[in-house]
Amino acid sequence: MKITDLNGFPIEVTDLDEAIKVTTEYKEYQHEDKSYSDFDRRQKAYWTDMHQKLMELKNNETHFKILKK
Repeated sequence: MKITDLNGFPIEVTDLDEAIKVTTEYKEYQHEDKSYSDFDRRQKAYWTDMHQKLMELKNNETHFKILKK
């Protein structure tokens, strides 16, 4: 499976469940040092976008399995 990240780059997903787990953690990360707030905001946007795209893949995969039965 492949998705396109926020920067337009293709990302190959080999383990969808693990990718969802990782993005769930990463999208909530932020530095304690507020001087990183701009960086943290950009990173949160990136990982939130990735997480949403992965969840769409998961939902489509689940929907396909139900239809296949």
